[in-house]
Amino acid sequence: MQIRSRWSAIVGYSLVGAATQLVWLNFAGVTTVAASRYGVSESAIGWLAQVFPLLYVVLAIPCGLALDRWFRGALIAGAVLTAVGAVVRLIGDDFGWLLAGQILASIAQPLVLNAVTGITGHYLEEKDRPTGIAIGTASIFAGMVIAFLLSAVFTTSSSIPAMLTVSAVFCVLAAIVLAAAIRGPVESHTTAARRPDRGALAAAWGDPLIRRLCVLAIFPFGVFVAMSTFAQALLEPAGVSGGTASTILLLQVIAGVVGSATIPILVVRRRAESGLLVVSLAVTAAACVLLALAPGAVTGFVAITVIGLLLLPALPIVLELVERRTGEAEGTAAGLIWMAGNLGGLVVAVVVGLLVGHPLAAFLVMAVIALIAVPGARALRRPIAELRAQSQP
Repeated sequence: MQIRSRWSAIVGYSLVGAATQLVWLNFAGVTTVAASRYGVSESAIGWLAQVFPLLYVVLAIPCGLALDRWFRGALIAGAVLTAVGAVVRLIGDDFGWLLAGQILASIAQPLVLNAVTGITGHYLEEKDRPTGIAIGTASIFAGMVIAFLLSAVFTTSSSIPAMLTVSAVFCVLAAIVLAAAIRGPVESHTTAARRPDRGALAAAWGDPLIRRLCVLAIFPFGVFVAMSTFAQALLEPAGVSGGTASTILLLQVIAGVVGSATIPILVVRRRAESGLLVVSLAVTAAACVLLALAPGAVTGFVAITVIGLLLLPALPIVLELVERRTGEAEGTAAGLIWMAGNLGGLVVAVVVGLLVGHPLAAFLVMAVIALIAVPGARALRRPIAELRAQSQP
């Protein structure tokens, strides 16, 4: 049955997607002052963010299965848990309540992010789904921008409660908008095809294309997370201040938001998914080499912004392929992609972290990691063409 696109559902989802990232990165720009306010180490404040990727790896598949079986209920549960986690952080002015709220929100994150393909499949016409996935993914990166901006506004120890209050209000309003937007029966293009007796995990992992995409996701995720985590430390020996490095990273994410909202739509229309992935990985590798050989403020602005513009759109492109491929197991398949990406981020960040005292080697390692994925991206050309042929009426 042909469904009519309900863009209000995409708006609601986008707000909640942004909310998850806002809660995740609330303390990224105020680590030192937060540690002073709550009487803990900077490493402890770092754990307020680190619980998110760690729990994502554990919960990605269960949450994907829940979305495949009870999509609307699971998504609303994710939105509510995100809001509750943000509110819990306001109960007491101590680290324990912060950690409790972060854990609740981190449990919610895979329920929300895994749904980026499902929300389009359930509420948009087929022709609109690439646009919906691009908008939904861009909103996730936009949440990072909001977090960075809030930390730039609320910079002092005494202003942290105000920052948390603003974040909580945003999360609560986002959950309300989403719940209102997806009321009523779910009009899904996959409802008729969904078979509850078939294992969604087996259906997703049994698909060779999904397995290829999972492996491919490790590399761009890994480079982005490592670059975002250690760019400031790696550029500091070249005379780049912490404030300048923060501005560079903010521009990277803004470029990623713009790229994720526009590039995938154009790429899908021109049937150039594989080509874009190859170009983005190759350019990322070249940008890392530039940073290795000529580190500095100017090269940092240029190289890292280009990385954000071209590398982050790889995610919505991969997720669009997942949505097109797996109707009955889209939540689980998206969970596999996110899990692989978070694993890649953890592994590459650890490797680069060991080399943080050697910027030349660290940047070259990231260049090599990006280049390793180029053959895999090029090899996607044929299966994508076959997928497109199968989907033609």
